[in-house]
Amino acid sequence: MFGAISLRVSFSRLSSPALIAILVIAAGIATGCGSNGSSTPTFIGNTKVTVMVTSTANDQVTNFNLQFKTLTLNSQSGKTVTLLSSPQPSEFMHVNGGTEPLMTVSVPQDIYSSAMVTLGGAEFVCIAQDPTGGLLFSHYSIVNQDPVVNFASPITVTGSSMALSLNLQVSSSAVFPSCYSEPIFSGYSLSPTFSLTPLLVSPSPTNAGNGLVTGLEGTITAVGTTDSGLTLTIPEVSFGTRTIQANANSATVFQGASGLSGLDGALQIDGSLLATRMEVENPSALNISTGPLTSVDTLVPVLMQYGRTQMGSLLTDWVNGQPGQYDKSPYFDFSNAAFQISGQFTNLQSLPFVPSFNASNMVAGQNVDITSGPMILGGTTYTSANTITLIPQTINGTVEGVSSSGSFTVYTVSLANYDLFPQLAVQQGQTTLLNNPSQVQVYVDRNTQSLGAGSTLRFYGLVFNDNGTLRMDCGQVSDGVSTPAGSNASQQSAAGEPHAVSHTGSRGMLPVTIITRSN
Repeated sequence: MFGAISLRVSFSRLSSPALIAILVIAAGIATGCGSNGSSTPTFIGNTKVTVMVTSTANDQVTNFNLQFKTLTLNSQSGKTVTLLSSPQPSEFMHVNGGTEPLMTVSVPQDIYSSAMVTLGGAEFVCIAQDPTGGLLFSHYSIVNQDPVVNFASPITVTGSSMALSLNLQVSSSAVFPSCYSEPIFSGYSLSPTFSLTPLLVSPSPTNAGNGLVTGLEGTITAVGTTDSGLTLTIPEVSFGTRTIQANANSATVFQGASGLSGLDGALQIDGSLLATRMEVENPSALNISTGPLTSVDTLVPVLMQYGRTQMGSLLTDWVNGQPGQYDKSPYFDFSNAAFQISGQFTNLQSLPFVPSFNASNMVAGQNVDITSGPMILGGTTYTSANTITLIPQTINGTVEGVSSSGSFTVYTVSLANYDLFPQLAVQQGQTTLLNNPSQVQVYVDRNTQSLGAGSTLRFYGLVFNDNGTLRMDCGQVSDGVSTPAGSNASQQSAAGEPHAVSHTGSRGMLPVTIITRSN
């Protein structure tokens, strides 16, 4: 079975190793029809199994990295099957409500009732303002922590191919009362907890629950002999990279991807992704950083971004532990940057407001891709941003009201006070552009995938600042995640001095405090 899936990738062709560009790819996972019925199937041979990673989270955590050392399945007949035998990293917050492939392996057909994961490392990061008014990045990491994998019911592996969803339950994995606590890291704990379930892939997937992949970023490190087979390297920063396979065919749509018309060909039935859309944001970029804006300076055209994923020398410098990265938070001069909106959504012209993203209306909390040339680390000169592209993100909030505007249903959504928009809206040296940073107007049309119900929901889409009002063009609605009991990001200590600080710095009007704990 095959279907269309949407994902974003940055790539470098082998003929030009220095070239890095952002791609948005729509892809399908080649899967067969596994049986999970009540009757006992006949097991013959092996099944090609694709393990997909996803997460269920509110907005309390900004970054959650894991390095998988091993992943094994245990069958009811007493067999143990190794799915993963070499380290593979994954960042989970960018797949909150979404999904992307971790690996594809051949698994003996059987009924499996438990799984075991071992980790090489695990970390999460929260972002807030510290009592002095600067930015606070609290970084909590562990090694040798035994994770938990929960099964709702035994999983039958049969057929030619199938997919499994490995879902990180972030709220039960990263527990803490607030980003800034006194004493330091009071109440913090990190115990990765997963659920593993079959992923019933649709012939035409429309959401993460049936095979849709959105926002996948990586580097094309190999191209097949027919230009249809691609090897993608996925950057995970703290714990290295991993590789997956993807395909393009004659139906693949290229947006801004001049010179890539050769990436067409036959669809391969191999468990990889079928790319149906690729978007190049900047073909000449040497570095790419993806994640939320954390500050936009008023006096000088300088911004700071938290890079969940980073490529080029950004990735190399961070992995090698070089100074100047400010915990994956580089500074960029945006005075000459070109501002863009991702082409992932095609209904922008139908919105009942004018969607706009530029130097005067971008705000901290928006999710962006930033491309640049050579990095400048340290001093008072900043790396020049070449392009800044608004890309989709997930928010978790409480629905306070529902109305309509034209063909759109409009949800008035209240954000928790630990969300990045209310946390970062008022900072030293930054103009307050938002009238109510704790509220988002979410626009849903007939093409929006609705996977959730209730008053607390997760919304995936593009967030715009429309003259002081946050508005989202929404592509998917999922079940929400409640606010942890006792969690209140505004109830921070009044103590004026940071403690257990591994790095502090101030460049221009953007003070930064990094607080870390590693076990």
